[in-house]
Amino acid sequence: MDNSTVCHNQISQPPPRLCINCDVREQSVCGVLSERELEIFASATHNKRHQTGETVVSQGDPAVFFYNLVTGALRLVKLMPNGRRQIIGFLYPGDFLGLATRDTYPYAAEALGDTVLCQFEKRSFTAFLEQSPEMRAELLERANSELTLAQDQMLLLGRKTPSERLATFLLRLPEKDDGSIQLVMTRQDIADYLGLTIETVSRTFSRFKAEGLLSLPSRATVMILTRPQLQAMVDES
Repeated sequence: MDNSTVCHNQISQPPPRLCINCDVREQSVCGVLSERELEIFASATHNKRHQTGETVVSQGDPAVFFYNLVTGALRLVKLMPNGRRQIIGFLYPGDFLGLATRDTYPYAAEALGDTVLCQFEKRSFTAFLEQSPEMRAELLERANSELTLAQDQMLLLGRKTPSERLATFLLRLPEKDDGSIQLVMTRQDIADYLGLTIETVSRTFSRFKAEGLLSLPSRATVMILTRPQLQAMVDES
């Protein structure tokens, strides 16, 4: 992978109350910490900014940092031995990047739009965990959730129809306050992630719209109109 787009100089020193004032504090593992613990945590935390298309981490690089996504979104990409790229997931505000890695990152993470992350040095983070049973418990719960999602993804790719795959994908995406879903990824990204062709994804979107399941105010905006019907499609598969 071309690492020329990796942003190396966008790190700034943390302000005194960086973690306490974080917009996604309650959505992330940091939500279990007291204000005093957050002040300590902030001393080892830095903000890192990336623009659209920049690589946050590269597959195979030493995994010396963890990241908490504050704003924006990330695309996780696996480079296969035959040179093909496989999208294996997307991350949103409140999600952690790199927690499940060992010595190297098993995938690349690329910014989908302007993105802000909190960066933690792995050794400092591990030392902090030894003093915070609450955060250890929260991380274990999230690791279990990620394992369940990975198992669900295997089922989705192996057993579900294109309609069931797209319905499952849409129901997992975060909604804005007005109920809309912003598609920060392209149709090709969605197709790669769901194991479909871009033509199949486009046809399925069009069919969902024709059946009144959703509206498409723009190519990047989805409004789910009948969530129970989409959910029933997923549950019955």
